[in-house]
Amino acid sequence: MSVDTSQSPQERALRHVAALSSGSALDSRLHVTLNFHPDRLMGDRQTLLQLADDGIYHSQFVTGTSNGGLTAHPGGDRWRWESRIFAGAYDSAAAYERPVYGALNFRSKPVGAAPRFGSAHFRLTAAALPRTTFCYPDSFLEPSDFGVASRMALIELAEADDQDDLDDYIEAQVHGPVRLDRDIEALVLDPSYRRTAVESAAQRLPCPIEWHAGFRLTPEELRRHPDYRGPEYVELGAEIAVDGQLDPRIIGDAARTGRYDPQALKAVWHCLARFGSPNNSQPMYEGSLVYPELPEL
Repeated sequence: MSVDTSQSPQERALRHVAALSSGSALDSRLHVTLNFHPDRLMGDRQTLLQLADDGIYHSQFVTGTSNGGLTAHPGGDRWRWESRIFAGAYDSAAAYERPVYGALNFRSKPVGAAPRFGSAHFRLTAAALPRTTFCYPDSFLEPSDFGVASRMALIELAEADDQDDLDDYIEAQVHGPVRLDRDIEALVLDPSYRRTAVESAAQRLPCPIEWHAGFRLTPEELRRHPDYRGPEYVELGAEIAVDGQLDPRIIGDAARTGRYDPQALKAVWHCLARFGSPNNSQPMYEGSLVYPELPEL
């Protein structure tokens, strides 16, 4: 396959997906959000501290971390999916040139469009939409339906589909650097991180901080859903609960101990995200647990 070197990989990818897209223009009031776990580590540093230093939200090809599967390497699944969707535009590109992944918040969820990937999210500005491509369903399912800001028929597909809440999102790929001082309207955090090192690190970022109503779940409610991810993850969630409550901060603390399988904790998070998600009418949650300030990592 010949490659048009007169355009950047980002331009070639956008042009290719635009040719596959149909429908009317996207409502510019809708936002793309990037969900993530703010207390996980990039190497030996807290995610938000690394973001504050870099000033750019990188893809997993750069960070080597992921809230889903870690297959971002030549020949890996993520590499193959991108090659297929973008017609090889990034096959020879440097890691930092590749797109970052989020989702279109077409349902205006206060916790972001795809909470399965984390309790926090960056809400992108409308200026990022023209350089964003979309697919439905998720790219790992090898979709055949695509969209761009000027041609977006995916919302009707998603609204007509019957998906589990954690799978109810339109994947977004943002092409070009996502700069925290230019492309982020706000960082939205779970209130379990108030008065912690996460909040302190967030205050170093060049964007406003907002708080959603908070994910929380009791072990009693968790035990009502043994078939969702499996009874072993229900018991793990009950084991790590603090004062009869499970929230994102507690799962993050468990992750940093190194005592638990990260995939098992991801399943616990999915249970919390699915059954402990706040709704739009819930009042702002200040938290019944007061956590001590953590040392910076």
